[in-house]
Amino acid sequence: MRKLKVGVVGLGAIAQKAYLPILTREENWELIGAFSPNQLKAKLICDSYRIPLFSNIDALAQQCDAVFVHSATKSHFEVIKRLLDANVHVYVDKPLTELTEQSEQLIELAARRQKMLMVGFNRRFSPFYMSIKQDIKKIRSIRMDKHRMDNVGPSDARFTLLDDYLHVVDTVLWIAPNHAELISGSIHKTNADELFYAEHHMQAGHCWITTSMHRKAGSQQEQLIVIAEDSIHQITNMNHWWSENVVGISEKKPANWDSILVQRGFDGAIRHFVDSISNQTQPLISGEEGLKAQRMVEQMISTANKVSD
Repeated sequence: MRKLKVGVVGLGAIAQKAYLPILTREENWELIGAFSPNQLKAKLICDSYRIPLFSNIDALAQQCDAVFVHSATKSHFEVIKRLLDANVHVYVDKPLTELTEQSEQLIELAARRQKMLMVGFNRRFSPFYMSIKQDIKKIRSIRMDKHRMDNVGPSDARFTLLDDYLHVVDTVLWIAPNHAELISGSIHKTNADELFYAEHHMQAGHCWITTSMHRKAGSQQEQLIVIAEDSIHQITNMNHWWSENVVGISEKKPANWDSILVQRGFDGAIRHFVDSISNQTQPLISGEEGLKAQRMVEQMISTANKVSD
């Protein structure tokens, strides 16, 4: 069976930490090479992984069936459009683009070209979060907090909400048993228009949802708390699951052989995208599915009570 030929556009921190360590294994795919505008920096990275460096996107696309896009968000629309026009399947880091209108154009283009377009919400492939989604019934409350130790700025609040808070919103919307509606929320910004704290409340049928993010919490903790009719579940940093029900208290930790990239869902996301192309099935996080959280965050931005220092 012919291996899928894949490439990478953008060689920033997320590509280096989460994607290249997996893609360079070349299991049921072949990594053709990478492109990044900063060719000098890119050459050092490509040399360290022993992969070819391409001088432009078009040359890379000509040799690939699919491309993983990890470039800056502001470049997503033009990069993805070029790749889809070159008849290449695309996996892109969230958000799909800066603007929902641009995202909708790309979704339509992917449909016309009959190409896969997947948005990389890796938490949907975290084993513990997947178990919550699949196994816990009659959920009545979801709370998810994703904090930062000291990471206020330098980007503006809108960028941070669509870049980082988006993960939180997508995860709770995915876990929620029904379609969620925004009820209320607050966005606390600095005088320099940087995000300091955000908290929002949603409702999905009989399930209440809360999300929050503090950018200077003194901790990098991520926590998901799910309350069902017969149990309470708390997952911390995707690697510790505490549960309580009438029987008692239990705790789970990942299997010893599960790497951090497996625990955090990157491994599963990559394999799912490759399998979707090989099996000619739509990925679980298609462009339209990936746009749902972005639309919600846009609504949060436009309607939230805004507080500034």
